[in-house]
This record gives sequence, C-alpha cells and structure tokens, in this order.
Amino acid sequence: MLAEWINAIIMGVVEGATEFLPISSTGHLLMMKEILSFEGPKGNVFEIVIQFGAILAVVVIYFQRLWKVMIESPKNPEAQRFIMAVLLAFLPAAIIGAFAHDFIKAVLFNPIIVAVMFILGGIAILWIEKKAPKPQIDAVEHMPLKTALCVGFFQCLAMVPGVSRSGATIMGSLLLKVERRIAAEFSFFLAIPTMAGATVYDIYKNMNHLSLDDGALIGIGFVTAFFSALIVVRKFVDFIGKHGFAPFAWYRIAAGIIALVFLLA
Repeated sequence: MLAEWINAIIMGVVEGATEFLPISSTGHLLMMKEILSFEGPKGNVFEIVIQFGAILAVVVIYFQRLWKVMIESPKNPEAQRFIMAVLLAFLPAAIIGAFAHDFIKAVLFNPIIVAVMFILGGIAILWIEKKAPKPQIDAVEHMPLKTALCVGFFQCLAMVPGVSRSGATIMGSLLLKVERRIAAEFSFFLAIPTMAGATVYDIYKNMNHLSLDDGALIGIGFVTAFFSALIVVRKFVDFIGKHGFAPFAWYRIAAGIIALVFLLA
C-alpha cells in the first residue's frame, strides 16, 4: 500500500507540473504508469480526477478575476463576452468527447501513440512559432466568439493522448491572432469547464468499480497535483513571455524519441 501511495504522489506531481505546459500531461501520466507499473483505479479515473486537482490551482490563482467576471456579468458586456468565449470554446470537446469517450479510452490510450504525438507536436510548435500571424487579440474579453469556437475545435485535437490540451489550445490561439500571454490564460480558463466535465463524466462511468482504497489514492494524487500546479502556473506565463514555446517543442521531440526507444526495447 505504501508503494502505491508513493506512486500516487509521483503521478500527482507529474500531473501538476505538466498540465499547463504544452507537453501533454496525459502523455506523461501514461508514460509514468509504464515506468512505475502503476495500475490505479479502473477506467483511467485516477488520471482524470487528478487533472481536475491541477485545474483548481487556476481557480485559486485567478480567483479574484473570475469572481469579478461572475459578479459583473449581469451588466458588464465584457464580462459576458468572457463567459461566452469560455463556454463556446468548451462546447466542441463536450459534444465530441461524449460520443468518442469509449473509443478514445480503448484505442488511443497507448504509449506508442503518445511518443509519436510528442514528436509531431514538438515539430508543430516550432513551425507555429515561426509562422504565426501578428497578434491582434489582446484580452479574453475582446476575443471574437468565432475565434473562441475555433480554439474549442483545436482543443479537441488533445483527445489524442500526447497532443497536449494546453498545447493545442495555445498554438491554435496563436494561429488565430491571439497574443501569446492571452492565449496561455485563455487555455487556463478553458481548462476549468473542460476538466470539470471530464471528471464528473469519468466518475459517473466508473462509479461501480471504485473502492475506498481507490478514493485514498485519488485523494493523494489530487492534492499533490494541486500544489505542484500552483507553482507551475505562476511561472509559466512569465517564462513564455521571455523564451517563447521553442524550449517545450525541443523537450517534446527529445522525450518522444527517448520514449520510443524505451518502449520498443
């Protein structure tokens, strides 16, 4: 049992450290499961729920802004635009995910697919960094609803493990002329309804398979993911403002190659 708790802590730290970076938290969790021989609860519930733990870090960090938006939404058009943009971007993943959930879990949750997506995603980030058009959208409150919906469709690419939800939404936003810091923040805000929905759906689908021991493991992973994400989110926006996304692209390519060698060996 102690070994399982230690593994849950490691998984939680990995989740919190990678959820908001464009390097695929799901991919890293699948790889860590292979390395640690960590089974966890059935149906990948552990991975989904601890992701929501990381998402709560965003709620804490941006609480004042989110609360202000909610309070002002009845009368403030910009607050209304903020809420509509997030909800509209959430819609494609909610619809497609509901229909494709079982297929994705059964077929695509594969370490080989993850490793290949790491490499392809890294190449895509390098290309977008060079080719992205000049940004014109400088605030979530100013984002056209059509742009928000398109970002939502980019998010659906992350249903393939290894693509990265934050990577897909941020890179998609850059292609849609969103300023890089705003692209990162919008990805954070979009994660809140996305992961909340995924958590509720996965728990509902696997409720009959869960036990008290599973609850303890999930709780440990949830808490460690939350605290590690608190650290990463505070640093990430400043980092990309100075260095861009290329370091993450090269990391993805290197990690993908190493993972392929490890898996095939």
